[in-house]
Amino acid sequence: MSDFDFDLIVIGAGSGGVRAARMAAAAGMRVAVVEERYMGGTCVNVGCVPKKLFVYASAYREAFEDARAYGWEGQDGARFIWPTLRDNNAREITRLNGIYRNLLTGAGVHIIDGRAQVSGRHQVSVRNETYTAERLLVATGGWPFVPEFPGSEFVITSNEVFSLEVFPHRVLVVGGGYIAVEFAGIFAGLGAETHLSYRRDLFLRGFDNDVRTFVRDEMGKKGIHLHFNHQVKAIEKLEGGALRVTGSDGEVLEVDAVLYATGRKPNTKGLGLDALGVVTHKDGTIGVDDNFRSSVTSIYALGDVTGGPELTPVALAEAMALVRHWQSGETAEIDYNNIPTAVFCQPNIGTVGLTEEEARQAGIPVAIYRSDFRAMRHSVSGRDERTLMKLIVDKESDRVVGVHMVGPDAGEIIQGMAVAMKAGATKSVFDQTIGIHPTAAEEFVTMRTAVPE
Repeated sequence: MSDFDFDLIVIGAGSGGVRAARMAAAAGMRVAVVEERYMGGTCVNVGCVPKKLFVYASAYREAFEDARAYGWEGQDGARFIWPTLRDNNAREITRLNGIYRNLLTGAGVHIIDGRAQVSGRHQVSVRNETYTAERLLVATGGWPFVPEFPGSEFVITSNEVFSLEVFPHRVLVVGGGYIAVEFAGIFAGLGAETHLSYRRDLFLRGFDNDVRTFVRDEMGKKGIHLHFNHQVKAIEKLEGGALRVTGSDGEVLEVDAVLYATGRKPNTKGLGLDALGVVTHKDGTIGVDDNFRSSVTSIYALGDVTGGPELTPVALAEAMALVRHWQSGETAEIDYNNIPTAVFCQPNIGTVGLTEEEARQAGIPVAIYRSDFRAMRHSVSGRDERTLMKLIVDKESDRVVGVHMVGPDAGEIIQGMAVAMKAGATKSVFDQTIGIHPTAAEEFVTMRTAVPE
């Protein structure tokens, strides 16, 4: 019999932590999970799930407008009721919290509610109670980062945005990543006067440049005010609750809310890892080896807290690989190449593989296939929204090394493209594939002429 209370204590009940706990318990390990705040993690509570629900909500305004061209009348009286969306979302999240809790208890995992502190190499303290385990797994994810500046205390983050008491009719979103771009689209779709501030000349750094410029142009069509090469210098709260924002160029903007989406930091504050000598990187992420083991041999870490791709499916894959490693002793191999991802801005982005810039920098002789068109539904609605599709092909091997799309349901379409790329599909395979007509997706198998060099 082990001298420890558990074989494994998982700190953090997010996607990776829950999956690791359940798999370890199924393998016969005695497992406990410690969670302070979000059962199910960021994704379920203040990330992927509520964000996607809010994206759905924000798309109805345009759908009502487009419906008129298809013969539907009576749409003019439609109005958005913020408390309905907010409260229905909260109920759904509560339901999911219960599901995650039941999944854990059903697997035989012991749940400990509270803030964990790693008080020893095999020891965790929670609310004046101490628990021991042969292995500790840190899966605490990330936390929104807001820089300090005059008035920074008045801003909100993605943690608070889903539960606001009052809907802000004038909003400034600060940031240039996918979270900022998504929330700008959400607020604009829900009817707010929306501004997006980014300190560089173009947002979505790391995405294909054609995608970035295309999304910029489409967001502008939707009335989102884009402020590039712009930084917030100060925020002042006025009588009545409005916020006066002063920019680096001296411009003053008055809004009802300022949402900061300026990145996330590892959620390890107060965890006690430093005192044990756990090595971290400059950005605060925990350093781990190929088997997710930290510099302290009894402590492991996975997911966003290790600085890899900050995606729920990646954390799930890492959790499964880690438990398999514990069972078999084999290296916990993860293939981080060609991970598909989506950005739920409007229109959506879906992407997998190399960008054109990455391919050229790698010295790959590329052929570029690109199509830009108005989706079929808008040939009747008249809406000036376009779709972009792009293939990046290695001319020497004919392998498709990158697939990118901006348009409705891009994430749904790119998931299938990711399977094809994983299987090593060539452009000739794409060309031989019969398309589904009439769909936007068939464009990926009908592009025949490369863009001139």
